[in-house]
Amino acid sequence: MDLKTIFGTNVRNQRKARGLTQEVLAERVELSIETIGKIERGVAAPSFETAEKIAAALDVSTVALFGAGMQATPPGERGKSLRKIGATLAAMNDEQLSRVAKMLDAFMGR
Repeated sequence: MDLKTIFGTNVRNQRKARGLTQEVLAERVELSIETIGKIERGVAAPSFETAEKIAAALDVSTVALFGAGMQATPPGERGKSLRKIGATLAAMNDEQLSRVAKMLDAFMGR
């Protein structure tokens, strides 16, 4: 996963964890909703100044949004699969994530 994707995924996760919409975050950092969406999808890379504004708006460190402290994934196909699953899960809303968690529990016999 590249740095833009990591940053964007972390922004999305932090925004959703705080119950903010893209619109609210965009207003707080003085960007368009479209730009926030592109950043969250890893399509656009923010400037350092914008990254700092986003971090401040989300009340997290800028370093945390760039993935500091992220758990490393293993190499090879397993790592590739885990990264893909992680990105898919990060894009889900709370209801979808809850359903997936229940399905995984059932699949694992828990």
